Amino acid sequence: MTADTPAALNPHHHADVSGGWLRPAVFGAMDGLVTNIALIAGVGGGGVAPGSIVLTGAAGLVAGAISMGLGEYTSVRTQNEQVAAEIAKERRELERFPDAEAHELVQTWTARGLPRELAEEIAAVLRRNPEEALRVHAREELGVDPDERPSPWLAAGSSFLCFSAGALVPLLPYLLGFERLWLALAVGGVGLFVAGALVARFTSRSWWGSGLRQLLLGSAAAGATYLIGRLIGVSGGI
Repeated sequence: MTADTPAALNPHHHADVSGGWLRPAVFGAMDGLVTNIALIAGVGGGGVAPGSIVLTGAAGLVAGAISMGLGEYTSVRTQNEQVAAEIAKERRELERFPDAEAHELVQTWTARGLPRELAEEIAAVLRRNPEEALRVHAREELGVDPDERPSPWLAAGSSFLCFSAGALVPLLPYLLGFERLWLALAVGGVGLFVAGALVARFTSRSWWGSGLRQLLLGSAAAGATYLIGRLIGVSGGI
């Protein structure tokens, strides 16, 4: 395709918004960062030893990654099963009440401004192609495409890996031999900002605005758990 070819002629000129990987990946990475930054801030604020902070962070990473992966798999699988049940119901209605279903499409399209004669003509053509009629009815009535349902395995894997990567970031200073809480929180803050800036690549937001938003949200969570750690901790201090 040449530079002056209309983008609409390229079937891949839009981003994939229904593949099922971006949302769990972003959710996993952000949750991993915020969860472990907050955990480390809380136990660090309570004055526990660096070894205990590492143990807490490692446990949070493993438990959180497994939980996120299982949760994403279950939720996406359940959603797909619900969609499949609704599509099966729509298929039965098309077989039993084709006239009523065609009339429903005509009413929908005319309400959007399509001439009634044209809407009736399209509905009549669809009746001669049951599979295409099912796809159109699914999009119009359910807001889904039967051929583009997200993969629960892809969602689970994306969430698991990205949560693990995010949760590892604030642990890195301790794993490298540094035992300062402020350094772990600073590294975590950089991770939050970078993650937010990277997410902006898939949206229309500015990279710095997205990064700053995520940094502020994560800082609020870390500040809350740090204060709780200071209040109920046994030795206090950084």
